Amino acid sequence: MESNVISMSSTGPNSFARQAAMSFDQSQQFQDVLTAAHEYLLNRVEEDHADLAAWSPATVLAFIRRETLAFVQQWRIPVNDQEMELLTKALVNEINGYGPLQVLLEDPSVEDILINGCDNVYVSRHGRLEKAGIRFSDDRHVLRIVRRILNPLGRRLDESSPMVDARLPDGGRLNAIIHPLAVDGPMVSIRKFRNDPFSPRELMEKGSFDYAIYALLKAAVEARCNVLISGGTSSGKTSLLNAMASFCPASDRIITVEDTAELALKHPHVVRLESRTGGFDGSGAIHIRDLMRNSLRMRPDRIVIGEVRGPEVLEMLQAMNTGHDGSMATIHANSPRDCLYRMEMLAGFAGFQGSEDSLRRQIASALDIIVQISRLGNGRRVITSITEVIGVSDTMISTQDIYQHETYLDLEQKEHSRWRSLGFHPHNPKLEPFRQYLREAMQQERF
Repeated sequence: MESNVISMSSTGPNSFARQAAMSFDQSQQFQDVLTAAHEYLLNRVEEDHADLAAWSPATVLAFIRRETLAFVQQWRIPVNDQEMELLTKALVNEINGYGPLQVLLEDPSVEDILINGCDNVYVSRHGRLEKAGIRFSDDRHVLRIVRRILNPLGRRLDESSPMVDARLPDGGRLNAIIHPLAVDGPMVSIRKFRNDPFSPRELMEKGSFDYAIYALLKAAVEARCNVLISGGTSSGKTSLLNAMASFCPASDRIITVEDTAELALKHPHVVRLESRTGGFDGSGAIHIRDLMRNSLRMRPDRIVIGEVRGPEVLEMLQAMNTGHDGSMATIHANSPRDCLYRMEMLAGFAGFQGSEDSLRRQIASALDIIVQISRLGNGRRVITSITEVIGVSDTMISTQDIYQHETYLDLEQKEHSRWRSLGFHPHNPKLEPFRQYLREAMQQERF
């Protein structure tokens, strides 16, 4: 510790002056002081045999403030009262929290946290990436914080297991990859989820769709249409799936199947299933396909798949074709047509034994509606199209677009969204009882 402090004091007051334009808590000087103070605190805790976990937050804060002041005075470190308070708060997070990540994890506006090495941290807010105002002392600091998050989850991150994907207690997801697979230091991605998922009304108010589409989605779920939500990464697929599931009648039994449990359905009867990765030798793995097969024996009314990305597509098609109407899933694809091509490809990889024509007939028979969602350049997430799957014609799956999203500029050159009806009403007989309701919704939106 002494060598660290000496190197800091050798920088002298001039070094602080050169960094005046930089926020103190983002400077290397701050990281040097923080590292040394953290080591000093750990030594003091060990000397006093203190059990900080049993202390109240106020007691911990008072202890850290007192010991930090003693450290600063002992080593004559030039910090003012404001910088002293920043240092104390950072040390509280280092001792009892998740270090520099604590403030981002507590910020409800942060959707994603992306760590590209110790001094390159980005966050996503409202769909747009921006540089975060935090940094770590070094790569070891990053690993210490990430391992602190992973330890209670029973997951490890080291040279023998340099990749990890874990679900956080609050429903978020963490993915980390380190050396030797990550060349430039630890790469960590944390996806946060709202404790209270968006309702359909909230998404409509945020401009993700209009009332006519709200009415169509509601009617489709209530009519037990099989719906596939298609979109790119971070386009809002999970949020939309959560919202649409709230339309399900309270009497339904819903089973969710996911790789990493992210869905938080607002429904009274939900059974959540999550796949399991294998041990170091690969044994004990439980895949989504296994969970899909088991879910069919659990008396589901609806099956909701967090994301279709592998051989489980065959079980999904089987479920949708054998009486489990009203099931929903998401898939990575850039358009409804790409979505259908991707399902064919996944089924082929899964070892589908039938002909191409029979596979397409199964897909067309299983799916009723494809909802395409995208993230625009300004970060907004909107439904860009709603497409009905009609059947198979000339060996191709026939579809028709019901709504298309378009943008326009007002007189002040501000960009707005609108959803244009293409004049087609859904052909699906499941929606027959809702046709008048849909006509009234379209008329209401028009005027």
